[in-house]
Amino acid sequence: MKNRKIVVATSGASGVNLGLKIINLLPKDIEKHLIMTENSETVLDKEMGVTLHDNSDISASIASGSFGVDAMIIAPCSMNTLAKIACGIADNLVTRCASVMIKEHKKLILAPREMPFSAIALENMHKLATLGVIIAPPVMAYYSKQQTLDEMENFLIGKWFDLLNVENNLYKRWK
Repeated sequence: MKNRKIVVATSGASGVNLGLKIINLLPKDIEKHLIMTENSETVLDKEMGVTLHDNSDISASIASGSFGVDAMIIAPCSMNTLAKIACGIADNLVTRCASVMIKEHKKLILAPREMPFSAIALENMHKLATLGVIIAPPVMAYYSKQQTLDEMENFLIGKWFDLLNVENNLYKRWK
């Protein structure tokens, strides 16, 4: 069986550390690719004091359907990035990869991190959901009795891993 390839992208919404944590928690047998928008890098710098590579290389291997990415998650996903994807705008590596996921009928998960959602954002989410995009905002459930921020993040990431078909025991499941 071939190694799975998963793209993790972050855009400029609070919670950029979730995308980095996803990369760190994905199993070693999965080929991982990370993209960060410029705004995401700004948020990361302000929230965690870390700066990473830019998002301008739309000729990267992961921007092509023939590269064979299996799935992509954008966590967090800003409303700007979500709107661009909904309108088919592929002006950077994140939106280009998302466009490829949609055209190739591959799994694309968006984790919008804005609240409350405007009618425009909900309309864009609905449009994407009808195309098969999974809209999975970081919404807590309390049945797993998280006590720390780390446990809360693990719960969210575990739920996203479930959607990506990545086995995990990051949270206490419903019994």
